[in-house]
Amino acid sequence: MRARWMYVALAVLGAMLFATSVWVGQWWTIGEVAIGPLGSRHCFGGECRPAGLAWIGGTDLWMRSAVATGAAGLLAMLLLLIVAGALAAVRIPQLVAKTTLVSIASAIACAAYFVAKFPGVQGATTSQGAYLFAAAALVGLVTPIVVLRRRHRA
Repeated sequence: MRARWMYVALAVLGAMLFATSVWVGQWWTIGEVAIGPLGSRHCFGGECRPAGLAWIGGTDLWMRSAVATGAAGLLAMLLLLIVAGALAAVRIPQLVAKTTLVSIASAIACAAYFVAKFPGVQGATTSQGAYLFAAAALVGLVTPIVVLRRRHRA
């Protein structure tokens, strides 16, 4: 695999995007309030406080999908780093590549429900976290697919 370093870089980039979208990224903003899958953050007068998602008024299933989205994003991040490490060590991580594809598909399903069933807060606008998550899924799919396609050619 001559271009292995490019695929290592893509896997690391996908992992970084997943981590940023879940931990740092705000999926919706309302003024100085940020909402993401792992909770919300209220910043008033220069003081920021973390909060849960219950105040939004979503169903229990929606709040569970938020936690599932966060966990799935972090799991996809971990698996992408394992694939990148194996490729850097000149290994062909077939099983991990398959697991990574399943993990990313699960993350997409959780995130789709989380976004689709957002209860909607007046004035909420979509923010960078959702876009970073979508980019992470697209970039993250490249390396495992290439790994599995290379295996079939050999």
